[in-house]
Amino acid sequence: MSQELRQFKAEIFQALAHPTRIAIIEALASGETSAGRLIESLGLEQANASQHLAVLRAKRIVIGRKEGNQVFYSLRDPVLVEVLASLKRYFQAHLSETMSMLKEIKRERASTQK
Repeated sequence: MSQELRQFKAEIFQALAHPTRIAIIEALASGETSAGRLIESLGLEQANASQHLAVLRAKRIVIGRKEGNQVFYSLRDPVLVEVLASLKRYFQAHLSETMSMLKEIKRERASTQK
């Protein structure tokens, strides 16, 4: 794999490295939304939302379309939603593993305390 491709991947993950930016992407998964609606639905301060949207725009994850005095945002490529869904499955798989280990530890403790 080329160094340029690794760098590209790292930059995308850096852009995703904040819960608010992930929430924005998840909100845009259902389609184009105005900045005002994003701010309202996610409970963000306008300045904070602007900063996060600027990061996502700079990495070309979201695109903005101006209509009158409103800006509407959408995902540049919805495949990113699939990436986040894969990460969710990864999390769930490892959480299940951890839960199984904790149950086993609990059973072992219970059997040694008898």
